[in-house]
Amino acid sequence: MMPTPGFPPNTLDSEGTPIWISDLAVDDPNHILHVVRGIDPAEALEALGAKPELIQSCELPENKPDEWTSLPCAALGIEPGASAALLAGRIGEWTFVYDDSGFTYDDAATKALSADGRTAVTSVFTINGDASLIYAVDGEPVEWVNVDELLLEEHLPGMPAELRAAFEAAGTVETEDFEPGEADGLIAMRAACALAGLALALSDVRRVPLLVVPLG
Repeated sequence: MMPTPGFPPNTLDSEGTPIWISDLAVDDPNHILHVVRGIDPAEALEALGAKPELIQSCELPENKPDEWTSLPCAALGIEPGASAALLAGRIGEWTFVYDDSGFTYDDAATKALSADGRTAVTSVFTINGDASLIYAVDGEPVEWVNVDELLLEEHLPGMPAELRAAFEAAGTVETEDFEPGEADGLIAMRAACALAGLALALSDVRRVPLLVVPLG
């Protein structure tokens, strides 16, 4: 049903979202995943505009209190919509930042994360189902992918090698809205996770030190 070679069983939800992300998110998400190599979580949060004095260690609650509250928002004890909640951690060489409200979507964010020779990816999925991905190196965007216009056979060969490998690992999810092999709307989130080694369950994420901060 899901030819997604980079994702073991039980690491994707029924729609093809990496399950640790869907377990963090509200029911109708408008969210962003940043992944960056070579920077620690606190530095990544500051690069995205977080105030250092507001960054705190985090133990995620066991459950979301309702469908409008993300787990990071619940960890901060803030009302939905009061501010974005950013959750950050590091697994291996890669740091991730999950933005539960899509607040950090701009070119400056990706440039800041990828500055000084680093590699960063920003994957966006909006409440309207719009999806995109930016791959940046040394402060400059290298590849921008609009999922609605993505033709896998045509566009993958021209991508940087590690990004191409990430999309190949992300694979495709067959639903009634997509033809077999056609890029589905969640492929960019899977590609970002595949690139950074985040084909995980939320229980795996809970095992690493986490930071959380309100933003906006």
